Amino acid sequence: MLPNARKKQILTWLKNEKALKISEISKRLNVSEMTIYRDVKPLIEMNHVLKIPNGIGLPNPASRRKGECPSCLKPVHTRLSFEISFDKKQLETFCCAGCGLMRYHDTKDDVTQVICKDYLTDTRIDATGATYLLHSDLNLNCCQPQIITFASRIHARQFQTGFGGDVYHYEEAIRVLTFEMDGNASQRN
Repeated sequence: MLPNARKKQILTWLKNEKALKISEISKRLNVSEMTIYRDVKPLIEMNHVLKIPNGIGLPNPASRRKGECPSCLKPVHTRLSFEISFDKKQLETFCCAGCGLMRYHDTKDDVTQVICKDYLTDTRIDATGATYLLHSDLNLNCCQPQIITFASRIHARQFQTGFGGDVYHYEEAIRVLTFEMDGNASQRN
């Protein structure tokens, strides 16, 4: 089973059981505990799960303060924010496109709309039509890998000229981000 499939299975079990021991997950998936630790590390970093003694559990959304990103608990900045609307009339606002795209990847079947902000104009745009600049040299003091969104591919390319990085459309950005979050950043194209 591939890492993404294991992560999805772990999250499914957690939704039903609320907490799991690493040793139990290892037995169920028939892989080493070290593999499970590698699998859950990005889930912990994105605040999809909490590290508890000898295992993991679901984070308590009630403990999150208003204006905090549901993935990393950082403050939500308007220029970098990313919103996901779900079938159940639920809206989640993330501090950046990195947190938002990872959440989208995990919940895409329930998503009705994704909105981000153009970095230059601070206007709301449909995230599926946005252009994404990953790995620029500009430090925005947010999550890594850093992602900046633009309404115009031309503006993203111009920004890239000054600050470096790689330009992607929506699906490419998700693919590259999930690839890197799986620990394969050294093989990035």
